[in-house]
Amino acid sequence: MEDLIAALPDGRVLTDPDVTESYARDRTFVPPGRPLGVVLAETRDDVVTTMRWATEHRVPVVPRGAGTGLAGGATATDGCLILSLARMTRIRELSPQDEIAVAEPGVITADLDRAAREHGLMYAPDPSSYEVSTIGGNLATNAGGLRCVKYGVTRDSTLGLEVVLADGRIINTGRRTVKGVTGYDLTGLFVGSEGTLGVITAATLRLRRAPAELATVAAEFTSLRDAASAVSAIIAAGCNPSLLELMDRTTLEAIDEWKNIGLEPGTRAMLIAQSESSADQMAKLCEAASFVAVSSSPEEADELIGLRRLAYQAKERLGQCLVEDVCVPRSVLPDMISTIEDVAARHGVRIATVAHAGDGNTHPVFIFERGLAEPPPEVWAAADEVFRAALALGGTLTGEHGVGVIKRRWLGLETGPVVTEIHQGIKQVFDPLNILNPGKAI
Repeated sequence: MEDLIAALPDGRVLTDPDVTESYARDRTFVPPGRPLGVVLAETRDDVVTTMRWATEHRVPVVPRGAGTGLAGGATATDGCLILSLARMTRIRELSPQDEIAVAEPGVITADLDRAAREHGLMYAPDPSSYEVSTIGGNLATNAGGLRCVKYGVTRDSTLGLEVVLADGRIINTGRRTVKGVTGYDLTGLFVGSEGTLGVITAATLRLRRAPAELATVAAEFTSLRDAASAVSAIIAAGCNPSLLELMDRTTLEAIDEWKNIGLEPGTRAMLIAQSESSADQMAKLCEAASFVAVSSSPEEADELIGLRRLAYQAKERLGQCLVEDVCVPRSVLPDMISTIEDVAARHGVRIATVAHAGDGNTHPVFIFERGLAEPPPEVWAAADEVFRAALALGGTLTGEHGVGVIKRRWLGLETGPVVTEIHQGIKQVFDPLNILNPGKAI
């Protein structure tokens, strides 16, 4: 490590095990390995130097953002070098005329959105962790968020990338134009690759016009399936919501225990929706709801959406969490929701479900005893059923969190042997020494 320390500016490399341990894990229960050290990159040149050193010495590198991941993708492996990009925080450019921004990977997602709004624009992807998660982490997992029902996931807002390859070479992918089809779509390939193909050091991102006014719908239901059916009806009616979120009773109880929101005894689910033009129509489609309200107050909207963003933290207060994010076609969302309820009852497992319901992306959170090294067998069995049910309904294992470590055991069920072979071939092209985040994603 001495030659790497000498090659980088002072203070860039950490080797004290008591310090490096804090960089070794993400938000999961996955036990981390013991890293060799941590590089606190501040520039692209720091990344280049690090990757050249890692290639020369055959040292695995685990790229890292804010550590908010939920699939184990940023957990350390024994003897790896953690490459933290959290200090690369420059917004290199923000062009209102072209509606683009060029941001480094350590930029906090909400900070980019706030910078865009100074010009009447917004950065659309907004994962629930957007106040702490970074652009680099969002790119690595192709993160979604509450607004993705209308604006799509991170890939849909990514025009181009600056990437440092495993051997330290630099490439620029994509474009800064509205359209462009030159060559293969390498930008799309890198987004969602979980740090296994290269290290993203800047991204050219699409900005959008911020809506002038949004109306918010809040609906309470005495049945979780009825709430899911209302989602299907809203989508089928062409309402085009900009946000459509669902929370089940277990989630609402967790929030109520923490924040005292006045949860009614009969409420089994809550639906929160926003739209520029169809809020009243969405409210009418919640015909099975026990309570429906429409508001144009920004303060009330912020309060409701704030509750939704508190969901994961509220569940963490109940125990350790296995957080999943299966996604199904929206027409079968009621069936997926019912399956999760049935699985929880049969296995005796506490599952709290929230959903980016407008795009069929459910987040069943399996809660288990704090202090256990990993989920107990009944939790894994329940998760297995949920994964298989999602695939049987035409869905996918992960809508936005990524595969990481946790979902690798099920990956072959969705991809099959031929796609798996192609994935491994792509990995070999970009990372022939297998030093970039080995053992993750594929």
